[in-house]
Parts: sequence; structure tokens; C-alpha cells
Amino acid sequence: MSRHLADHRAEPEGGRMKHYFAIDRLTAGEGSHPAARMLHKRPGARPGTLRLRQFLRIARGRLT
Repeated sequence: MSRHLADHRAEPEGGRMKHYFAIDRLTAGEGSHPAARMLHKRPGARPGTLRLRQFLRIARGRLT
């Protein structure tokens, strides 16, 4: 007896994402280049900046 149609898993091909990115490339304007996307994914604060921010907070008298 064969398995039910719902019991068969489809092989992940990434077709939905491929079509999404194709549409995104065609309709997107500025910022659609992969290098621009990587800039958006970068972490915001650097450890040195965070340390300076905490130092200035303590120097101004805000301890909490």
C-alpha cells in the first residue's frame, strides 16, 4: 500500500525564495545590491563605541 500524498515530503529546492529574489531584483531600487544588503546586516555598535558610551554615562553621573 502506498503512502498518502500528505505523507510525502517535497524536496526543498528553494523555489519560492528564488522567485522572490528574482522579483526583488527587478523591482527594487537603491539598496538592492548584495553589498548594500550586507551593510544592513552588520551589527550596529562596535565594542569600542559601547565602551566609550558607558564611560561617558558614568562620567555624567548616571550610574543606572
